[in-house]
Amino acid sequence: LVLLRHGESIWNLENRFTGWVDIGLSANGISEAKYAGKLLKDEGYGFDLAFTSFLSRAQRTLDLCLSEMNNNKLKIVKDWRLNERHYGSLQGLNKDDMVKKFGKKQVLLWRRSYDITPPKLKESNENHPKNDTKYSHLDDSIIPSAESLKDVVKRLLPLWNKIILNELKLGKRVLIVAHGNSLRAIYKVFNKINHNDILKFNIPTGVPLVFELDKNLKPKKDYYLGNQEYIKNKIQAVIDQTSSKSKN
Repeated sequence: LVLLRHGESIWNLENRFTGWVDIGLSANGISEAKYAGKLLKDEGYGFDLAFTSFLSRAQRTLDLCLSEMNNNKLKIVKDWRLNERHYGSLQGLNKDDMVKKFGKKQVLLWRRSYDITPPKLKESNENHPKNDTKYSHLDDSIIPSAESLKDVVKRLLPLWNKIILNELKLGKRVLIVAHGNSLRAIYKVFNKINHNDILKFNIPTGVPLVFELDKNLKPKKDYYLGNQEYIKNKIQAVIDQTSSKSKN
């Protein structure tokens, strides 16, 4: 099993809350996606199946990654339950601006608490997913106006338990290209991480996270592929997103 957070998006670059807003990759994000594919190919990884979200930044990352691996015919499953956490009315707003307005403690609670939900996005807003035809097949009652990480775990569990785990049980090699919070939700569930410890876990853009599994599909170990000092700096950049010195 390999998890991959999409490459840097335009709003990652601008340090904005993105959530379910369908923002494309930055030039750097395109390079990150291609590099992830090259790294996986050079390290000898191959896949039988890939999962991604309904958001184009994840889909584009997957396409670029597979192209580098010369594996454009791989079966791809797109599922809304792998979408990023919905950041409510914070979506589109600059994180540093929100720190100045509400204080670092409050913004950190919105970003990294387990069960605190940001202010909801009004359903009349054009960016509300109820107004997006991509989600017209869903019942209105399950379309979020804002989510906590706890909510992301809850929506993701049926996909994880009933579909992804079953594919792994069949011996499939699975690649999941999604988002910081949906991948954190998977990491929490798979590794049985408690609510507090998962809040300290930050996933950098465009870096493959490999799980080695035993015969019972229990994680033996997990690790990032690539230069570890580079990865360490990228993780720190995620942590620094609500400090004035951050540009990522």
